[in-house]
Amino acid sequence: MFWPSDLSEQEAELSIIPKLLETQEEFISILSVKVNDLNGLFQVVNAATLSANMFIKHLVVLADFGGENLKRLNSQFNFLFPSKELDYIWKGKSCLYQFEALPVKGQLSNEKLGIDGKKLLKKQTLSTLHKDIIALLLLASSSKKQTSVNFLAKCEIGNYIGEPEKLDKFIKQRYIWVSRITSGAKSNTLGQIAQKFVKDYLDKHLNISDIKVEQSGHLPGIRHTDDDDNRATSFDIVISKLNKKYAAIEVSFQVTTNSVIERKAGQAKSRFDQIEKAGYKIAYVIDGAGNFERESALRTICSYSHCTVAFSEGNLDLICEFMRNYFSYNEE
Repeated sequence: MFWPSDLSEQEAELSIIPKLLETQEEFISILSVKVNDLNGLFQVVNAATLSANMFIKHLVVLADFGGENLKRLNSQFNFLFPSKELDYIWKGKSCLYQFEALPVKGQLSNEKLGIDGKKLLKKQTLSTLHKDIIALLLLASSSKKQTSVNFLAKCEIGNYIGEPEKLDKFIKQRYIWVSRITSGAKSNTLGQIAQKFVKDYLDKHLNISDIKVEQSGHLPGIRHTDDDDNRATSFDIVISKLNKKYAAIEVSFQVTTNSVIERKAGQAKSRFDQIEKAGYKIAYVIDGAGNFERESALRTICSYSHCTVAFSEGNLDLICEFMRNYFSYNEE
């Protein structure tokens, strides 16, 4: 609500939740059609206006089967399905599905399936890989092979194909259970968008020669003092000039969780002390009501920051001015 219009448009383009809600009715209608086998379902998916990749996105969320599970499925595929077949029970009958595309070379990812934020905008028709994934996400819990059932136990929605009332009840319950996936995806996606927006704004408006702006970087010598391995501290944005002067920017966005903002506040003093000693600068961009409600954490952050601004173009101009003054100042 508080974001610049350009950023709001980017968020709307990448957020998966509105797309899932918008297409849920059609998704349910596809599964409500009575079919004799998977080939019958594939024909229904092909004839529908809902894209194959969006259909799979719904299945992935309902089966609680995210990106890490997809990677594991592909890497362990020959162990899970040594005959490259899914031997399963469906509606009291023994059925067999022959995999055509799995396992794929390299990693099996959301991007490869066309179900990440950007690719969901582009409709994809049903491919052999899509068919293999649909078969698994729908029916793998009914496999006769116990090893695959253990890993794919939540892939059970196929039991309700052709039964609209049971489908509706199952889907409503399951979306409550897996809401953590969509909220986590939204939080992560918005955070990345916010960081990139600030980086792009700095690239465009700083107007300093020999300057470098990086998203997700480190400051020389700044480390996690409370970690046993003493790892280098990561910052959302790092600005440097000729590898001599450095500044970091932390971006805190409005849908952040309590744990994230409290963690940033907890780290603020130790980071600030190290950065001050090294002669660098640290700034914060604080976004939205979700942060402003956490007054104690924000007071701490502001106390240990060289420049703190809100997330608006006018305030980003202030941080640009601060950085220009710092990087243009001739210490000699």
